[in-house]
Amino acid sequence: MARHSGGRGWYGKLIGAALGVTMLATGASVWTAQAGDADNASPEATAPAEPGQDVKPVSSTIAHASEKGKRGVNITIDDGPDPKWTPQMLDLLRENGVKATFCMVGTQAQAHPDVVKQVVAAGHRLCDHSVSHNTGMDKDTQAYQSKQILDAERMITKASGGVRPMYYRAPGGAFTPYSRKLAADRGMRPLGWNVDTKDFERPGTDAIVATVERELPNGPTLLFHDAGGDRTQTVEALRRLLPQLKAQGYSFGFPVR
Repeated sequence: MARHSGGRGWYGKLIGAALGVTMLATGASVWTAQAGDADNASPEATAPAEPGQDVKPVSSTIAHASEKGKRGVNITIDDGPDPKWTPQMLDLLRENGVKATFCMVGTQAQAHPDVVKQVVAAGHRLCDHSVSHNTGMDKDTQAYQSKQILDAERMITKASGGVRPMYYRAPGGAFTPYSRKLAADRGMRPLGWNVDTKDFERPGTDAIVATVERELPNGPTLLFHDAGGDRTQTVEALRRLLPQLKAQGYSFGFPVR
């Protein structure tokens, strides 16, 4: 499986530079096959709820479908929050009446709690994207995976003022049966994607738009980024795509849980 390249602690090293990322295999068939491994997940993956929290387990299979149905589109935005780019994307989403899912890196949420609160106040959903965006975490120990997921959950929840992430997206798609079950037992549905816009490579606004137009038949969940470098092209692509997709009869929603 192709994945976002990089390693442990990439954020401190690569801010301001394009991420060396390759496209994750897309399509529900790939994700369904992977999700089937969840039946073999270790029972030790279950994490106890913290005192005072009402945590309801969800499915550990990897979500792709939209709550809006067959003509639904899920906008998902990874690697932030970023104090420059996230607010610009929030403005565009508000102008177009679109809700999105923000997959946040724990250290970024901790550094920019005001931006996390803006995301929540605007009615968007939060997603746990690990503490340090280690795309090789599926090769590490279960203890390491647990720390990456649960520490990020706590960081994001604290930064948001108490709103918990509803999804978990493994960096680069580095899911394991253990990590999926752990997240699901914490009420965070594992979240995949169908269309990798490759906006992290800064291929040009036209190329990002063309990728969405070409690959949307693969499924409804689109992957964008609001951190990790200059996101001007992503902002401009969203400025074009949101009204265009609405005009084509698509509805914007959240991934199923």
